[in-house]
Amino acid sequence: MTPTLEIKLGGRIETQERKSELIDVYCDAYADKLENPFLSEDRHWQRLEGYASIDGYALAEGWIDGKMVGYALGYRLPASTRWWQGLITDVKPEQVAEDGARTFALTYMMVRRGCRRRGYAKELHDALLRGRPEMRATLLVQQANTIARSAYNSWGWYKIGELKPFDDAPLYDAMLRDL
Repeated sequence: MTPTLEIKLGGRIETQERKSELIDVYCDAYADKLENPFLSEDRHWQRLEGYASIDGYALAEGWIDGKMVGYALGYRLPASTRWWQGLITDVKPEQVAEDGARTFALTYMMVRRGCRRRGYAKELHDALLRGRPEMRATLLVQQANTIARSAYNSWGWYKIGELKPFDDAPLYDAMLRDL
């Protein structure tokens, strides 16, 4: 029987308070990729701190028996966002125009390797997006991550293009989903 996932919702304060648990989950989920400087533990924490400082930031934590097994987080894209910078696919300008209230960016969702394939990622995903005031959500998924891409497609996400946000970043599919 699959243990029940307890979901806790939070924001900036919870992110700072749970740094150790968030990093532990990240290191487990990305264990085979941590040697990549873009995916290093330090770079990950820097990104989390940056995301947590943006208005509209939210965190959904998944816990089983007092241990964090996964999380999802994101923030509302500000009007001045650089989120779409690095888009290498031609899209209609109105698809990527932001007004500071339109789009929620799901920036991370992960589950410990030993807890995967139990529906926890979907539960975290749904908890994070439930009740959001934005019209839509966006995310970036590495093209090589076929399992995640397949899950996102089945959850109502669709690809609008390809994006490389930084010179040392991998190539991502940029996806959208109506909320």
